[in-house]
Amino acid sequence: MSGGVDSSIAAYLCSEQGFDCTGITLKLFDNDDINEPKDKACCSLDDIEDARQVCRSIGIPYFVYNFKDSFKENVIARFIDAYEQGRTPNPCIDCNRYIKFEKLMRRAEELDFDIVVTGHYASVEYDEATGRYLLKKAADLSKDQSYVLYSLTQAQLKKTYFPLGGMTKDEVRALAEKLGLINAGKHDSQDICFVPDGDYAAFIEHYTGKAYPNGDFVDETGKVLGEHKGIIRYTVGQRKGLGLALPFPMYVKEKNLEENKVVLCKNEALFSRELIAKDINLISVSEIKEPMRVKARVRYNQSEQPATVTQLDENTISVVFDEPQRAISKGQAVVLYDGDYVVGGGTII
Repeated sequence: MSGGVDSSIAAYLCSEQGFDCTGITLKLFDNDDINEPKDKACCSLDDIEDARQVCRSIGIPYFVYNFKDSFKENVIARFIDAYEQGRTPNPCIDCNRYIKFEKLMRRAEELDFDIVVTGHYASVEYDEATGRYLLKKAADLSKDQSYVLYSLTQAQLKKTYFPLGGMTKDEVRALAEKLGLINAGKHDSQDICFVPDGDYAAFIEHYTGKAYPNGDFVDETGKVLGEHKGIIRYTVGQRKGLGLALPFPMYVKEKNLEENKVVLCKNEALFSRELIAKDINLISVSEIKEPMRVKARVRYNQSEQPATVTQLDENTISVVFDEPQRAISKGQAVVLYDGDYVVGGGTII
């Protein structure tokens, strides 16, 4: 339970459905970790109190688990390493993969709980014909979170329940208001939880204690266009915040780590049709035996695009889009869909 309205209503619904429920909040970091003053009530402390009050009103027990060390290792460290290597990470996917549906699920099994429930907008179904558990998009497509859940394995899906999969956000809020829950009107969190102000570069510099040196902005021919302020400050496709006076708009195309250069290009040069992804997880099928038609997304807020996926080996896929896609970024996830169901996904390399 994050302290937000979604996980609160998920807990309420499970309790109403007759489950023997326990509310759990994960303590993932301290103020020092995210460069917040010690005397400030950190977001996580406020959230813990909100979750505790909701559990009290529902009438279920409540505990806080300290997963700070695991979060540092599996989420924050991966986030920093990705930026240092010129990639664009998605820490929410890592948090789901390594914390909520791996470490928390292990803890639940140790304590003899049958199911882990979250407030994600998605659904799990069982396909009798294939004997596989399926991950389905939410009924409220504007809130669908299947993209960040693509890494769930068959064993994890079997023990996962998403009660909000068939509800809209408006219905969830209305129910919370009707129940008089303390967080009925609480705003959804938008940013990465451990970078509350959205300044990723400042967070990385504080956390690592490193300074990332200035270097050259160059065009595709190598011509120097100006000076950048540290390679971690830029992501593929970025135009704003470059601090350059140029005769026409230019965008970040790639980062040359060896030479500490950021390569800029015109918008049309950001488009490509093909990507390779590794570290794949397949859900609706055990393997992709021949080229398969899918819809694919290369970032969370992108609309799905028609494509053909080919599995190259046990851990690698190639995705070729019908139309060129803008700013496909190393480190982001590509997630494949067959209608409303997730086929699988992987990390773009």
